Amino acid sequence: MTEYAWLIPLIPVLAFGLIIAFGRRLPGEGAYVAIAAMLTSLGMSVVLAAQWFAHSAHLEHVEPFSRSSNWMPGLNVNMGYSVDALSCVMLLVVTVVASMVMIYSTGYMHGDKRYPRYFAYLSLFSAAMLALVIANNILLMFMSWELVGLTSYLLIGFWFEKPSAMRAAKKAFLVTRVGDVGFLAGMVLLFLYTGSFDLFGKTGVFENLDKLTGTVHIIGQFGIPMAAMAGLLLFCGAIGKSAQFPLHVWLPDAMEGPTPVSALIHAATMVAAGVYLVARMYPVYLADTSGIALHTVAYIGAFTALFAASIGIAQNDIKRVLAYSTVSQLGYMIMSLGVFGYVAAMFHLMTHAFFKAQLFLGSGSVIHGTGTQDIRDMGGLRKKMPVTYWTFLISTLSLCGIPFVTAGGWSKEEILTVAFHTNPIVFWAGVLGAFTTSFYMFRLVYKTFHGEPRNHEIHAHESPKVMLTPLVILATLAIVAGFVGTPFKNLFEHSMMPVLGSHFAGILEKTLEEAHMAAGFSVTTFLIGTIAALAGIGLATIIWYKPILKIEKLEPAFGWLAKIVENKYYIDEIYNATIIRAMMIVAAVMYWFDKWVIDYVIVNGVGFLTLIGSRAWGWFDKTIIDGIVNLVAWITGFAGRCVRHLQTGVAQQYVFLLVAAVVFISLAVLGVMVLTGNKPEAAWIPHISFRF
Repeated sequence: MTEYAWLIPLIPVLAFGLIIAFGRRLPGEGAYVAIAAMLTSLGMSVVLAAQWFAHSAHLEHVEPFSRSSNWMPGLNVNMGYSVDALSCVMLLVVTVVASMVMIYSTGYMHGDKRYPRYFAYLSLFSAAMLALVIANNILLMFMSWELVGLTSYLLIGFWFEKPSAMRAAKKAFLVTRVGDVGFLAGMVLLFLYTGSFDLFGKTGVFENLDKLTGTVHIIGQFGIPMAAMAGLLLFCGAIGKSAQFPLHVWLPDAMEGPTPVSALIHAATMVAAGVYLVARMYPVYLADTSGIALHTVAYIGAFTALFAASIGIAQNDIKRVLAYSTVSQLGYMIMSLGVFGYVAAMFHLMTHAFFKAQLFLGSGSVIHGTGTQDIRDMGGLRKKMPVTYWTFLISTLSLCGIPFVTAGGWSKEEILTVAFHTNPIVFWAGVLGAFTTSFYMFRLVYKTFHGEPRNHEIHAHESPKVMLTPLVILATLAIVAGFVGTPFKNLFEHSMMPVLGSHFAGILEKTLEEAHMAAGFSVTTFLIGTIAALAGIGLATIIWYKPILKIEKLEPAFGWLAKIVENKYYIDEIYNATIIRAMMIVAAVMYWFDKWVIDYVIVNGVGFLTLIGSRAWGWFDKTIIDGIVNLVAWITGFAGRCVRHLQTGVAQQYVFLLVAAVVFISLAVLGVMVLTGNKPEAAWIPHISFRF
């Protein structure tokens, strides 16, 4: 199957082309074509992963399968695909979530006026993400990366007639482009030093990272090693796509798109692309002996995890709560990568994809059944929407990291274990993040599903089976997916470590050994993480389920803080007042310069001078040039009129004129000879004879 892995992203591309070409004339108005294509890619991904993991189960080191063809012979640029454990995991995650989202969308988007176009966009988006994860070339990764950004713009702004959706799409596109500039610069830097865009092989980037020598001086003598600079530039791309501080602002606004789009973009695909990028390029970070790049990654991730989690506490839009939860969990993954938790980060990416996709689709079911996104208008939905409630609760427990019974419990425990042994500051940030996550998620559960209905005009109902089936499947995965990475038999780690190659895997293992991190179950981190999660659930319970603590009594003490958090720390306002305002001022100045200097002075000035010059030249041409031409013509005509009288047609007159001319010429020559002192007999006149 490895030989045919390139078909996995190609099949959704073909579906996209068919839907765009034929639209509503296709079965299910194009939806069935998109679903069939994605299920085919899913089936191929399952077979591919099964073969790969079965092959590598008993091997210590497995080389990635890679195939390339030359694309630019002059520049030695290749294009191709690769298969290894990392790409297999990502293929499974993307195809599973995309399939569930498409099936769910047939119910959620039913009746939409742009129904076929929606499934075409989903197919193209999924294809771009699948191409990204199997690319064996950083240039192809970047091209797929940009296509993911473009299609996300189309999906977020799918309901573009809504001004908020239109603005959210533009915001997501522009903010992520800021990070992509860093990704592009990092890619170029690696190519300049290693001489290749390929990731694998003897001439590839990973085998030639020792060429990243030298220091980039920033201020004075302060410099950054070249390997660290490359890692930081690549990380800029991850900051944009994975919504890390300070480029996190696009993701909550992206909730303006259809809810299934939120599940796809914010669970398994676009936002996970940044984490995947850092994981795929992890040898670059391990090659940085200064540790600057990984420390930056760790602290930005930890800060983002706490920052976003605190904002989630004060949100009342069900999708925005989940959006900030996504930002926080992405911070967790980035944080893990920064503290050498390479395997833990990818494990959490996989489990998070399943339970977060379920939570978003569950929120869509709630919105579909109630007609509102404001949790203050909900309440009492547990009895009216039982399937939605129980699946939502399972995924919430997984997100909170409840151990043993949820997938999220295993992956979050592994992240905390790595952080505990490598960076205490990051570890306690992760613990506080676990507490905050449990607190705001159970606030969401209690205010949405428990208690009594707060708006009696809402008549809630359960969603149709086509929407509930994906919820059940994803909730099941939110439980069982974690068993591949339990500390007792970590099959996930056994498969993922060889992806780094023997050299860099050895560096990572040595680093963890030096941090005294023992393999297996850590009772300390398990207890601390579990207590933090349960404490968050308990605090939410005594405030919103059994209101021992009255929220009204807490508001006077924390009202100012609640306002700051509710307004997202005024980050958007700060950006509007500084960066955006500065850009608007620059744009206004450039507009004025373009209008009055470029257009009025230069363009119109040149046009005016050209007009004056053309008029002057027209006068000169008409008066002088044409006058000279007309004068020559008049003189020619006058001369013609004068000499025409000589043409009488009388032969005797012509003979007379000829003789007269000869005589005149002879006399003239003779006169010249006399005047110059020459003898007349030397003249040619006597030699002339006439015969008649």
